[in-house]
Amino acid sequence: MPKKDDKISIDVSLEELMEAGCHFGHQARRWHPKMAPYIWGQKDGVHIFDLDKTRQAILEAVEMVRKLASEGKSIIFVGTKKQAYQIITEEAVRAGMPFVAKRWLGGTLTNWKQLKLSINKLIDLKMKRDAKELDKYTKKERILIDKEIDKLEKFVGGLQKLTGLPDAIFVVDIKREESAVREAFILNIPVIAIVDSNCNPEKITKIIPGNDDAIRTIRLITSKIADAVLEGKIKNNEQKAKSNETKLQS
Repeated sequence: MPKKDDKISIDVSLEELMEAGCHFGHQARRWHPKMAPYIWGQKDGVHIFDLDKTRQAILEAVEMVRKLASEGKSIIFVGTKKQAYQIITEEAVRAGMPFVAKRWLGGTLTNWKQLKLSINKLIDLKMKRDAKELDKYTKKERILIDKEIDKLEKFVGGLQKLTGLPDAIFVVDIKREESAVREAFILNIPVIAIVDSNCNPEKITKIIPGNDDAIRTIRLITSKIADAVLEGKIKNNEQKAKSNETKLQS
């Protein structure tokens, strides 16, 4: 839990979690036993999460993310399912963090150097297009280049701000994003994730037990993670300003 003197302004109530449908897990017959500590019980054959534990987990995740951001570190927001991709995009952009919202390309982390070439290519092509340097090509050639830009934008566009491996990833639906979780685990990169009752949480660093299908749940939790990034960045800027002031005084 965050310390009182940390002055974290981000909170979430049990009522908010309930209204967002965060308490609904999957059908009890589809559960994963390792999620048992987070389940309150079941109703009509559906597992119900213990929202006290979910709230606690969110606050701990918020503190973890805030600390990373206050140290100038990067977090990739990952969520490609239809309920998540727009939210992931909006909140990652708001937080100024890289994201994957269309499809996780195999090797995004484990073959980062190769992926970085694709990112650099996208940035280069966009700069040349904006500078009218592509006007020298024929109309047919420009159409092909535009298609290549669109393709690169779709798969790596959200990672353009990433200069190296991230310091953590935030994931919605660890089953769907199994490749992302596996790559992060191999590289010992912390994973913060919304974990539903049918998932194996053993590779997740910070488990946020809850409904990973409900749009309102995804938006609520993802927005809190983005808020934590922004709060951490404010602290980072304050620390930099204080450091610069000390240097000037000396």
